[in-house]
Amino acid sequence: MIRCNLLFFIIIFAFSDACAEVLDQAPGGFTVQHQVSVAVSRDDAWAAFVHHIGKWWNSDHTVSGDAANLYINAVPLGCFCERLGDTGGLVHLQVTFANPAVMLRLSGGLGPLGLMGTTGNMTVEFEDDAAAPGRTLVMLRYAVGGYYAGGLDALAAPVDGVLGEQLAGFAAFVGRGKAAQ
Repeated sequence: MIRCNLLFFIIIFAFSDACAEVLDQAPGGFTVQHQVSVAVSRDDAWAAFVHHIGKWWNSDHTVSGDAANLYINAVPLGCFCERLGDTGGLVHLQVTFANPAVMLRLSGGLGPLGLMGTTGNMTVEFEDDAAAPGRTLVMLRYAVGGYYAGGLDALAAPVDGVLGEQLAGFAAFVGRGKAAQ
């Protein structure tokens, strides 16, 4: 299984012009950044990211076990949320800024970070890829700060890995020509 996942990431990153890194890490916080270049317009990249998150986010990183329950309401005070049954749900992150096809900003502790004394700011930017006309550069940056016994620097690499997996899934989804659907 690990070998297949590694091969998947090598293929995705090779064909999507992706890059990732932990920008900084300290006991009080960290910043991770991921970037992919996809062969669609900024409008289509935005639509795939916002309106189809349930088709590219890995279900293993949901509470319900099914990424189809995820949605983003991309308006201020909207959310990156998950449906739990007919009446339940949870907010993963809250939308603080939305400029379609340009930038989406969300705040909060994603996943288990929401159960700790932490908060974060995730910014997703959509730009024309100057190095490859006709492509869109999608950059995701997540800065996390707060308290975690043992230091948040210990969580930088796992969070980086999870977010990298999600952006690779996004690039694969867009690469299959699903962005505008």
